[in-house]
Amino acid sequence: MKYLWQSMSAALRDRNNLEFAHTCRYHGFLKFLNKIGFIVFFLVFSLFFNLTGCGHRHIPPPLSPTTPVRELLATQHPYEINGHIYYPLPCAEGFVEEGYASWYGGEFHGRPTASGELYNMHAITAAHRTLPMNTCVKVVNLENGREVAVRIIDRGPFVKNRIIDLSYGAGKKLDMIGPGTAKVRIEALGEVHVKSGVLVGFKSHPDFRIGEFYVQIGAFLEPDNAYALRRKMTRYYKDVVVFRQPRGDQIFYRVQIFAATEYNAAKNFETRLESLGFPDAFLVSR
Repeated sequence: MKYLWQSMSAALRDRNNLEFAHTCRYHGFLKFLNKIGFIVFFLVFSLFFNLTGCGHRHIPPPLSPTTPVRELLATQHPYEINGHIYYPLPCAEGFVEEGYASWYGGEFHGRPTASGELYNMHAITAAHRTLPMNTCVKVVNLENGREVAVRIIDRGPFVKNRIIDLSYGAGKKLDMIGPGTAKVRIEALGEVHVKSGVLVGFKSHPDFRIGEFYVQIGAFLEPDNAYALRRKMTRYYKDVVVFRQPRGDQIFYRVQIFAATEYNAAKNFETRLESLGFPDAFLVSR
C-alpha cells in the first residue's frame, strides 16, 4: 500500500490541475498526505472535487514563458518613409476617409508589392498607407459619381494630400487617368482571405476605432528641442509626451499629443493641429 500511495502521489503531482499542483509545492501538505494515507486523502479530494464543480469544466494551464506567441504579420509592422513612421491599422472595420486619389501604372507593372504579390496594372487593386493588406475598399469618385471596389495589396501613396494610390485598371474605371488625381471617398468593405490567388471569405475583427490615438508633431535628434516643444504645447494640451525611439546608432525624440480614444475624433484633432502650424502632423495608435 505504501508503494502504491507513493506512485499515486507522484502521478497526482504531475497532473495539470492548477490548484492541486500549486498546493503540492508545500512540503507540509505532502507530509500531511503521507500521514493520513491514501484512503483519507481520496475522500477529502473527492469532496473538494465535487464542491468546486471541477469535474464539469476543463481549466487550461497558464501560458509558460516559453509558449510561442503569434507574431504580427510583416505587413502589420510599423515602417518609416521619408522620416515619417506609419502604423498599420489592426483591422479595417468601419474605416471611411475622404481625400485625393492618384494612380500608378507601367513603371511598376510586374514588380513585387508590399504584400509580396506582383503588381498588375490592369488588375483592380490599390495601395494604402495603413489599411491591412487584402482589405476590400469601395472608392467613389466624388467628381463624377463613378465607383469601384479595389483590394489593398501595396503601401502608399506617400504624399501628404493623397489617401490612396489606385492601379491603372481601377483608375480607368473611375475615369481619372487623364487628370491623374480625383477627390474620392473610400469605405472599407472588409478584409478577405486569399488562398492561391482566390478570395475565399471575409475576416471578422473587433472595432479598431476605439483605442489610444496620438498625433505626432515633431521628431528630434536633440532631446532638448523635443522637451522644449513639449513644454510649449503643455500650455494648451494636457497630455503631451516625448517618445524615445532608438534607430540604429541614433535616438529620435518624438513629440506626440494625446488626441482621443475614438478614431474619427482623433483625425479631427490631427486636422486642427495641421491648421495651427504643424503641416506634417500625423496620427499614431498605441
